[in-house]
Amino acid sequence: METKITGTDLISVGYNENAVLGLALKIAAKQNVGQDKIAMLELLKNIKEKPEHYLDDAIWEALATKLIEEANTPVDQTIPLLETGKEYRVFGAEHIDEGAQDQMRVAMQLPVTVAGALMPDAHQGYGLPIGGVLATKNAIIPYGVGVDIGCRMALSIYDIPEMHFYENQAKYKRELIANTKFGAGHGYHGQHKTQHDILDRDEFNLTPFIKKLQDKAWSQLGTSGGGNHFVEFGIIEFEQRDEVLNIDKGRYVALLTHSGSRGMGATIAGYYTQLAKKICKLPHEAANLAYLNMDSQEGMEYWLAMNLAGDYASACHQVIHEKMQKAIGGTLLARVENHHNFAWKEIWNGEEVIVHRKGATPAGKGVMGIIPGSMTAPGFLVRRKGESEAIHSASHGAGRQMSRKQAVKSITKADMRDVLKEHGVTLVGAGRDEAPMAYKDITVVMEAQKELIDVVAKFTPKLVRMADDGSHED
Repeated sequence: METKITGTDLISVGYNENAVLGLALKIAAKQNVGQDKIAMLELLKNIKEKPEHYLDDAIWEALATKLIEEANTPVDQTIPLLETGKEYRVFGAEHIDEGAQDQMRVAMQLPVTVAGALMPDAHQGYGLPIGGVLATKNAIIPYGVGVDIGCRMALSIYDIPEMHFYENQAKYKRELIANTKFGAGHGYHGQHKTQHDILDRDEFNLTPFIKKLQDKAWSQLGTSGGGNHFVEFGIIEFEQRDEVLNIDKGRYVALLTHSGSRGMGATIAGYYTQLAKKICKLPHEAANLAYLNMDSQEGMEYWLAMNLAGDYASACHQVIHEKMQKAIGGTLLARVENHHNFAWKEIWNGEEVIVHRKGATPAGKGVMGIIPGSMTAPGFLVRRKGESEAIHSASHGAGRQMSRKQAVKSITKADMRDVLKEHGVTLVGAGRDEAPMAYKDITVVMEAQKELIDVVAKFTPKLVRMADDGSHED
């Protein structure tokens, strides 16, 4: 019976019309005798889709190797965007700047895009807007994750009553200053370095590039970044008992931190973004959305490095929270942590996708998170509802309404002192670029996403430490 495989057959199962197709035909011709054509095509399709599974196969090793090489070959021509982008849901559109919406529309035109959503705290960034959620098929976008990989909020709630804070504010401030470090270049050295299992992870041996970041990661473990990163004490109020957390109605002292993967994450982001731009050439308006195929060596390297950076960010928060609890005492009632600037493998409409959340957080049904406002505005401990139109996401904060430059230009030191005094907040560090007025109204943002989350408790900042970047100086 004639079972000859043709070039048309191979193209129909995903092969490109090139030298690899010729090699596949040559090998298949030798294996055709007595073989069922349908079964042979199915085998060739499997080899095309998962060539790494056939690298040890005596017959198909050469084809598998060529397919992997083909997947890693830089693209010589610009990849066109789709003429009509996919539809996506916007939450709180009236509060989102046009620049962010333009960026999201471009992202929805990528040939790998499956779905998207825009959170109410969104504003313009690089590549994917901050507050943007993008699901892609078998592709990872370094700038869809962002520069501060795995940045997160972590909240510790203690069995310490509210009055203890007011009666011991000097101690809280002293310990906060003694146990935190902020800003670019700041870290621990020598005998002051913190030990943690994250530093022994095998991924540090992934490539020489990643290995070189290990010392920096060690020195910055347990520190916080500059900009909008903070460590703050505040009062969290539960208006009713929460059975899941096992916390009674009341007002408790809590510690809230916001920071990411420090210099290690930023270096990884920069390296793989430039690599993606060399491999994946997109039109000018989409250049910062360059992506890596998840089947490629570069894509898998970035995926592993991203996850390492995310776990490192979590370790930094763990170190800070352990130090602060030891310093102030008290029993930990609950700890809630959620991260943004990351990508997750998730199932969407029955298929596996890569969900990028840049300045947005996972909001699967029942998942808990903390959404902060500003240094004077309240934050909210929330339980997510798992809304599919939001791709199971929610905002990561209030979001900026002024750029840093605009804030420094339009907000005076007197303005900042007055608003801090009005809200009873003590500030250590920070400049006018982080003034509360530079951020959107958190109550408006929360109202715009009420179908995404349920509020469990309200956190009110009282003692805030941030990096002193000097922008408050005249």
